[in-house]
Amino acid sequence: MRLESKMLQDRAFAAKSITIATVVAAYWIVSISLVFVNKYLLSSRSLKLDAPYFVTWFQCLVSVALCVLLRGLSYLKPNLIAFPSIKIDPRVCRDVAPLSLVFVCMITFNNLCLKDVGISFYYAGRSFTTVFNALLSYAILGQVTSLKAWICCGFIVFGFLLGLDQEKLAGSLSVSGVIYGLLASLFVALNAIYTKKVLPTVDNSIWKLSLYNNFNASFAFLPVLLFTSDIGHVMEFPRSGRVNLLFVLLGSGVLGFAIGYVTGLQIQYTSPLTHNVSGTAKACAQTVLGYLVFAEIKTALWWLSNVIILLASFGYTIVKRQEMLATHLNEADERLNALTASLNKMKDGSGVSAEGIHGNNYDDCNSSDKLAKSSA
Repeated sequence: MRLESKMLQDRAFAAKSITIATVVAAYWIVSISLVFVNKYLLSSRSLKLDAPYFVTWFQCLVSVALCVLLRGLSYLKPNLIAFPSIKIDPRVCRDVAPLSLVFVCMITFNNLCLKDVGISFYYAGRSFTTVFNALLSYAILGQVTSLKAWICCGFIVFGFLLGLDQEKLAGSLSVSGVIYGLLASLFVALNAIYTKKVLPTVDNSIWKLSLYNNFNASFAFLPVLLFTSDIGHVMEFPRSGRVNLLFVLLGSGVLGFAIGYVTGLQIQYTSPLTHNVSGTAKACAQTVLGYLVFAEIKTALWWLSNVIILLASFGYTIVKRQEMLATHLNEADERLNALTASLNKMKDGSGVSAEGIHGNNYDDCNSSDKLAKSSA
């Protein structure tokens, strides 16, 4: 019996490990593929399509269409696909509009940054997201950032400036790309903060939020398309290549929609901390791939700048994780102390003492304390 039980446990562990490895691999493949496909659309010398706003707008349309498609499939095959109901509520559109504006700026500046910088520098160019997140968390949410976290931010800034210096020395520095990268970082941080505020409006459903964001963005981009030359560039695109362009645009839209799904899966099957570690490792692989695919020449200091940014970003994630765990344990202690104080005031003759309640919870609290120390 013990042997059979151990075999079952080993099989369950192996199945879980394979599932986690598959999910992480899917996240890496979708995320890196999206960056390379977008780079091809935005600044490929062979494609020669100078229409970044149109590309971004088209991706939003594809996301809305996929939401409708998945809802239809979930209605026909509820046992295979689960997707929330599709109903555009004007009131919800209005409530989500401020976040949608941030979302539009985020994806626009992300694509503009990718258009003007190489893939190898793309992660470094947007590395200020962590720094802006710390600044805006204090400015908007009133959350104080610890000294350890600020030290990590300081190393990110140092690595960023070192990377800029090396790009300038190599003659590949794009000032517009750097500015777009900083703006993208700002709006990525703002998007994360405002998403938490807006989620209750859509019943805490990420899919509903994605639908409303992309629906609002589809209309928000129309004035931009009218006042830029993107539509003209698309209309002038050679007819012989329009079918190919359409397939690439559809592919980028599907990947843009899929990244939200695989990100959620990775967090679900691992943890937020593991997701951030995976994202950092993926950024490293993406940088190396960009270097190899485009046959770039980089100095040792350039590589050092990327290593500093990656390690500092990883360190910031670890520090924030430890702080969140410590806060959770403190809140648990406060609730326990409040319960103890309340029981001490009770004189109902039940015979249950506050000391007994406290004693029963001591082992759990002690285990939590050990967990916090082991994480640290």
